[in-house]
Amino acid sequence: MTQTEKSKEPKRKNAKTHSATTAMILSILLAGLGQIYNKQYIKGISFIILEIAFIVTFADFIGLGLWGITTLGTIAGVDHSIFLLVYGIISIILIAFALLFYILNVRDAKKQAQLISQGWEATTVMGAFRASYDKAFPYLLTGPGLILLIFTVVFPLLFAITLAFTNYDLYNSPPRHLVQWVGFDNFVNLLTVPLWKNTFVSVFSWTIIWTLVATSFQIVLGLFLAILANDPRVKFKKLIRTILILPWAVPGFVSILIFAAMFNDQFGTINRDIIIPLFGGDGVPWLTDPFYTKILLIMIQTWLAYPFLFALFSGVLQSISSEWYEAADVDGASRWQKFRGITLPHILFATAPLLIIQYTSNFNNFNVIYLLNGGGPAVKGQNAGGTDILISWVYKLTFETNNYSMAAAISLIIGILVSVFAILQFRRTSSFKEEGKM
Repeated sequence: MTQTEKSKEPKRKNAKTHSATTAMILSILLAGLGQIYNKQYIKGISFIILEIAFIVTFADFIGLGLWGITTLGTIAGVDHSIFLLVYGIISIILIAFALLFYILNVRDAKKQAQLISQGWEATTVMGAFRASYDKAFPYLLTGPGLILLIFTVVFPLLFAITLAFTNYDLYNSPPRHLVQWVGFDNFVNLLTVPLWKNTFVSVFSWTIIWTLVATSFQIVLGLFLAILANDPRVKFKKLIRTILILPWAVPGFVSILIFAAMFNDQFGTINRDIIIPLFGGDGVPWLTDPFYTKILLIMIQTWLAYPFLFALFSGVLQSISSEWYEAADVDGASRWQKFRGITLPHILFATAPLLIIQYTSNFNNFNVIYLLNGGGPAVKGQNAGGTDILISWVYKLTFETNNYSMAAAISLIIGILVSVFAILQFRRTSSFKEEGKM
């Protein structure tokens, strides 16, 4: 045995006695103790300081938050239920961060102890710092964005979800009154109380029809015009494309307000200058009859959205090689066969995700519904307008009747529906699961 091997022998004996279980238990007792046991003194002391600082800084706040989210206050006029709910959600997020830190701390101590027991020797402080920096660099860059995402997306989402299980409305509004947890009462009322049930069924049905019909019309019109404008027999293509995209150049809300004036029952130019002179009578009740208002909404949405799809389809059509069509001509394919076998698959493969987004966007298309007629006209026996969709109904419940809990419950239903539809359709989309294949 050489002198070097003799000097390493005690270290190997010590390594065999180094226990990963001990390191893990010490890290569970206090973050950083396991690292100190592994002779990573700076890391261990840093972890201990972080844990103590977290406890000293947030202990009182987390205690108040957990009490608040559990009780929502006990004294009306003193405890503000909504503030307590917010404190509670922030406390849960902080606890989640702390748990994640603790789990990583325990795993790190256990992993290092296992390496030491196999004969690994800890590197120098600078070496450990460089190794940690290389591994953590991507997380250092994305960390601030992740924290911002949690407090701008996750926190409002959790607040809306929790609100759906309370009775927060005009009559239970803090600080004068306390808000209480009511479980699934809002969802049960939505499906059993006649006023809520009738309104929900009517609004939900129209939302589905609106989404399917309006979106399908704008897709079909955009595709039809794109195929026409890209036909090799058509001349002045640039001019035609420019004219067809012009509606896109006008801000959407301006177009909607112009349409609202044009189709006004009393003074709109459509009734006054076209319908009444040609057919007589009092004209079409575009804005006072739910049936005609729905037709008008679908027409306006088709007008507003087809230019984007026309531009999208035109780009895809120009990328299809003419050799495909020449080969189809040699095989004697008809126009319909070429469209079905070449044009349509190429378009769907390239644009399917965007088309799905068109459907999900229209499901929550608040602007055109609210700006045209405020979701009206009113309907007897409902607390929503005749053309309200779910999202515009949520707006009215929130800002007009102050029924925040029911609005949150409906928002939760909307979120679940849109998420499930989007996930299922994206998973079925070829462009997501068959990259590079047609």
